[in-house]
Order: sequence, then structure tokens, then C-alpha cells
Amino acid sequence: MVLLRRVIGDALRARRQGQHRTLREVSSAANVSLGYLSEIERGQKEPSSELLAAICDALGARLSELLREVSDTVALAEQMPGVLVPVADEPASVAPAAVRKASNRGVRQVTSDGGVAVQVRQDSPLKATLRSTRVRPAERDVVCAA
Repeated sequence: MVLLRRVIGDALRARRQGQHRTLREVSSAANVSLGYLSEIERGQKEPSSELLAAICDALGARLSELLREVSDTVALAEQMPGVLVPVADEPASVAPAAVRKASNRGVRQVTSDGGVAVQVRQDSPLKATLRSTRVRPAERDVVCAA
């Protein structure tokens, strides 16, 4: 089963690391203890809406952006058989091009048409870890104004 607090923590950590900032910097800016922020990022604690807003503010992100990213990740997980409900074996109806299983570690990866890649690690029959990344095109248009 996907835990919302883990998806939120993964999204926060990805944003922080994308900015090359430390836990200490963000925890100080958000006025939250370093240890508590670390627990939130690891999915061990679920932040209140006020605390989540403060962390987003410290990261220079809108709360709605973070929640949209979390929502997109959970929506993709809902489309994957066996992620939100316990299963005994790998489902046979899944298309091999869309989902692949890596080694014996229970890792499956799905890439949507919308440019979001989701990696799912099945930790136990009732617990899964989702990691989402936005897939950016290799070439970007550069616009210069004079």
C-alpha cells in the first residue's frame, strides 16, 4: 500500500536536492527542527498542513504545486496493478513495455505519456515506496529577448 506521507516526503526531498540545499538550510528557513524535517522526508512523520506550507515556502514552491505532483504520483500508482492493493504474484495482464521488474528486489518502473516516471519498490505485501521524477526533454528551446 502506498503511504501518502512517503510520497510527500519524496517530493519534498527531490525539490530540496534539486536546489542543492541541505536539510539544515531548509529546516532553518521553515522554522522546523532538522530531525523532524528529516523524518518527514523519509516518510516517517506526516506534516500538518501548516508545516507543509512552511516547508514549501522555504523551498520557494507553491503548496498547490507540491500537492499536484503528489497527486500525479498517486494517480499513476493507482493505474498500476498490485501497487495499491496486496498481490501474491506479478500480474499477468500488465504490458511488458509499460512495466518492468528489476532483479529480485520488487522494483517496477512505469513512464507515463505525460513525462512522469514512477519507480515503485514493493517493500512488503502491504507497503510500497514510490519515487517520481519528471522526464525533461533533452533539447530545450532558448528564447532571448533584446
